[in-house]
Amino acid sequence: MKIKYLLYSGFVIPAIFWITTFICGFIQGDYNHFSRLVSELGAIGTSSQYFFTVGLILCSILSILFVTGLYKSCRALKLSTVPVLIILFYSVSIAGAAIFPLPLRLHEIMGMPSILLILSPLFSLFLWNGKNKLPMITQMSILSLIVMLTGFLVYFPDILSNSFGLKQRFFHFGWSIWFIYLSFSFLRITKEKMNIKVV
Repeated sequence: MKIKYLLYSGFVIPAIFWITTFICGFIQGDYNHFSRLVSELGAIGTSSQYFFTVGLILCSILSILFVTGLYKSCRALKLSTVPVLIILFYSVSIAGAAIFPLPLRLHEIMGMPSILLILSPLFSLFLWNGKNKLPMITQMSILSLIVMLTGFLVYFPDILSNSFGLKQRFFHFGWSIWFIYLSFSFLRITKEKMNIKVV
């Protein structure tokens, strides 16, 4: 498979995730995206359980393809692959959350590795420098990192106390921004630096 198709997965993953989320919320009818957990959309016995599971599994599979494309690009451009490989924690976590839905204990356990995704933009600030530096890497790394970290407001119940779901979604907004940025920038730099046909 050509690198460009693998890299395009970075656009597709957030689209599938958010479309799945909103469709599942519509299926449930009385679901409130601002106050309820994303995982509640796939809870055992809910009307949206299987649709949600399929959506998350697709995200997991596509994220592995995405990492493959990023990895190949990094190797060719002589960039560190560490920020890319960290994304695999997301791949494992989102698949685990789908396979083990609420209220299973493994749902929470499998969902925990996704927290390490914040290290991807953080490490990129220090590892992706030099002549092959990605466009706007500093700004986009900081932006996505801040948005993802805002998701940790879930641990502060006094802040946005009635909007737990909104607080949780900041984390998902953050990685969505990061994936889209990586897809766009690697498609661009791969074409410019390596003269590979990616469009």
